[in-house]
Amino acid sequence: MANVRRLKKEIEFMSSQLIGDCIDFLETFDDKEETSLLSIIEEAVLLNNAMLDRVCHPDGKDNPKLVKQHYRQIQIDFIRGLDQAYAKLEGLVKK
Repeated sequence: MANVRRLKKEIEFMSSQLIGDCIDFLETFDDKEETSLLSIIEEAVLLNNAMLDRVCHPDGKDNPKLVKQHYRQIQIDFIRGLDQAYAKLEGLVKK
């Protein structure tokens, strides 16, 4: 991890990409799945806010090893959350 600012920017960028993909799907296909798409967007916003909150408040500030482990876990949890959201979106696309 280079620095906290870059991690925050990457979280914001990837979350906005997911929300943009949901909006593109909503505009491209029929509106039958609007509630499902809105729930995916809501999950993306909640994930974004939770990850940014965790980035701003690291555990064990005095121990660099714990801080590094904390940020590594944030990255893992964020990617896992994005994968789950994209899996839901993919399920809607296949319908």
